[in-house]
Amino acid sequence: MGRGKLRIYLGAAPGVGKTYAMLSEAHRRVERGTDCVVAYAEPHERPRTEILLHGLEQLPRRELCHRGAAFTEMDVDAALERRPAVALVDELAHTNVPGSRNAKRWQDVEELLAAGIDVVSTVNIQHLESLGDVVESITGVRQQETVPDEVVRHADQIELVDMSPQALRRRMAHGNIYQPDRVDAALSNYFRPGNLTALRELALLWVADRVDEYLQQYRGEHDIRSTWQARERIVVGLTGGPEGRTLIRRASRMAAKGSGSEILAVYIARSDGLTAASPKELAVQRTLVEDLGGTFHHVIGDDIPSALLEFARGVNATQIVLGSSRRKAWQYVFGPGVGMTVARDSGPDLDVHIVTHEEAAKGRGLPVTRGARLGRPRLIAGWIVGVGGPALLALLLHEFDSDLGLANDVLLFLSLTVAAALLGGLLPALASAAVGSLLLNWYFTPPVRRITIADPSNIVALVVFIAVAVAVASVVDLAARRTHQAARLRAESEILSFLAGSVLRGETTLDALLERVRETFAMDSVALLERESDIAPWTSAGSVGPNPCVRPEDADVDMPVRDTMALALSGRVLPAEDRRVLAAFAAQAAVVLDRQRLQSEAEQARALAEGNRIRTALLAAVSHDLRTPLSAIKAAVSSLRSDDIAWSEQDQADLLEGIEDGADRLDHLVGNLLDMSRLQTGTVTPLIREIDLDEVVPMALGGVPEGSVALDIPESLPMVAVDPGLLERAVANVVENAVKYSTGASRVLVAASALGDRVELRVVDRGPGVPEEAKDRIFEPFQRHGDAPRGAGVGLGLAVARGFAEAMGGTLAAEDTPGGGLTMVLTLRAPAPRPPAAAEPSGRAAR
Repeated sequence: MGRGKLRIYLGAAPGVGKTYAMLSEAHRRVERGTDCVVAYAEPHERPRTEILLHGLEQLPRRELCHRGAAFTEMDVDAALERRPAVALVDELAHTNVPGSRNAKRWQDVEELLAAGIDVVSTVNIQHLESLGDVVESITGVRQQETVPDEVVRHADQIELVDMSPQALRRRMAHGNIYQPDRVDAALSNYFRPGNLTALRELALLWVADRVDEYLQQYRGEHDIRSTWQARERIVVGLTGGPEGRTLIRRASRMAAKGSGSEILAVYIARSDGLTAASPKELAVQRTLVEDLGGTFHHVIGDDIPSALLEFARGVNATQIVLGSSRRKAWQYVFGPGVGMTVARDSGPDLDVHIVTHEEAAKGRGLPVTRGARLGRPRLIAGWIVGVGGPALLALLLHEFDSDLGLANDVLLFLSLTVAAALLGGLLPALASAAVGSLLLNWYFTPPVRRITIADPSNIVALVVFIAVAVAVASVVDLAARRTHQAARLRAESEILSFLAGSVLRGETTLDALLERVRETFAMDSVALLERESDIAPWTSAGSVGPNPCVRPEDADVDMPVRDTMALALSGRVLPAEDRRVLAAFAAQAAVVLDRQRLQSEAEQARALAEGNRIRTALLAAVSHDLRTPLSAIKAAVSSLRSDDIAWSEQDQADLLEGIEDGADRLDHLVGNLLDMSRLQTGTVTPLIREIDLDEVVPMALGGVPEGSVALDIPESLPMVAVDPGLLERAVANVVENAVKYSTGASRVLVAASALGDRVELRVVDRGPGVPEEAKDRIFEPFQRHGDAPRGAGVGLGLAVARGFAEAMGGTLAAEDTPGGGLTMVLTLRAPAPRPPAAAEPSGRAAR
């Protein structure tokens, strides 16, 4: 059972006629005999729309009760049980009443499509997820009901229901959209000319991009152009704050303006725990960017601007999107911030976009955790305060001859020790305690300028000072180490959670997993190495990055997976605490490699099964389809040699004709079998030369009844580069198949036309046609569509025709004939244009 097709009527604003167009389409399909039902339609009390519901089968709605009120929604179960060919479902972005089968109506539609039911639906441009912010800025109204862009983009057909703002306002004024009591308010608010013009422009641009995608797909399928535009890669820097959603949507709109653009959202977690992002908000943003067709990446880096630029250059990004800083003005004294640093260091190869948002300049709303890894500046500051601070304090107290008392002096020196502990950790604090105790003893404890202490109470004071200083330093150091451990565990849990999520989402490609390892640990290259035994050489099962290691001994980081497998990383040496996370990646890499090999073995098993199927079908063909004409020939020959009956000349001619027909059938069947064997063994070597179609196609019609085919091959067609013999066999098989399945007195049309550097030969019949899901299957060997009788052939004609077409550099595909039937499209290459001949030397006359 194939997937159903989705057709969407897209409008710029309510009232342009989407539901009207959908119902009109339903009437046209019903008139053609299509089983079409209305699963859900909302006429909004518009008389002309309600009239179109007459004559269409409508499924009953499901009644739900929510907060004491009754509501009706589409009954998905009823639609699945009814199983029409086409279901009409209005308002794709609608949010279902709590208690419904799905939260959103587009999810209901997905169930219908998965069941093989075609769906015709409607949606307005303002309901697309990526346009929520811009529509709110234009109209002042925030759309609560949205649908992911990818749901609409993946529709098989999108038709824009367009209407000028003036015409829509006239329709509104005439009462064709809202009730009269709502018209004035609507015209002066949402339906202002400026709003409608902006929404119309959004719809036109969005559909134009979709049309461009269709055009590129067509060109790719027909190989019309060999050059492509460079892809834009947009990196979105996320902090885990609420502004991330705005940045993702803005990047999505930027990507939509350039066909083929790619969005990569990256969250850089600092290993020292300075950035405490909300896991819930990150999960929401990851879902949003994936709904918009982008990818989410998680990277660890202590220097966020450098890590962001390194990631952007690593993926060949062209643009970076960042949010305006949430710092307040006074906080810039600590540095320029991530945005300014990235813009300064981006260079000429990267464009940096700073996007404003509601959280800008409001200060950080996320909790900030004190760092545990003390950088070099803080260590230097700690030693300066711990060693230089007590000396400077002693100099000041001695210079001003301050007589504060020993207790106050001890407290002043103790404050410096605490400051040194806070800045530099344990060692600067211990140094501060030692220096402070010596200075207190020398300058402030009688007898001064001597190491001895006269008063025992002063000895107690100094001992308490040293004990308190050491205790404070130890507590601060312990807190720093605990904070560091918590930060590391948080970073590890985030990475492992993301790894588990990627496994659940089905990301099973080995290269993708190795690239994730390279990004996470900021490595130059990553390779998964394996060997058959302990003495066998290492081989690479997969690698990413430049110059991957070929032996674990050459790597900066070597992570054994099993006795015969290891993960080798080059770029920098990882701390021991990072190897625990790396071990999880290595184990997952081994699982992915095993899974890929199992899939490869399964493919080989399927290929063997296919070979067995072909051999079985070949035996069936030999035993039946080849035996039938042989039996007819033998019967005719036996009759002619019989002496018991005197055959008339007419009877003898009929028997001889039967022998000739049987021999022709045998020759055709054996020829197809031999051709199929040559194609499967790869021994078909076409002899390409330039030839006109009208020299080959008429010769291919010798095996069909006279008058059953109409030819339309213009004389102005360019020549084609083909093997004439293979082309004749391919055309003969396609035409014979079309004549075989044609019904009534209709003739098969064979028409040719030029398309750029290609020539298309279309064989059109008016037979029963072929369902969409069977169009590829009819080109497989020994496949006969429908209930074709056994005498109709062995099912090799179209398989041989496609094989010959592809051997000549062409294609053969099946399309529906408008009005019923099947059209075979044989696309052939035109010869490359010759360079103009060189000009004759002057003085020679042209002949």
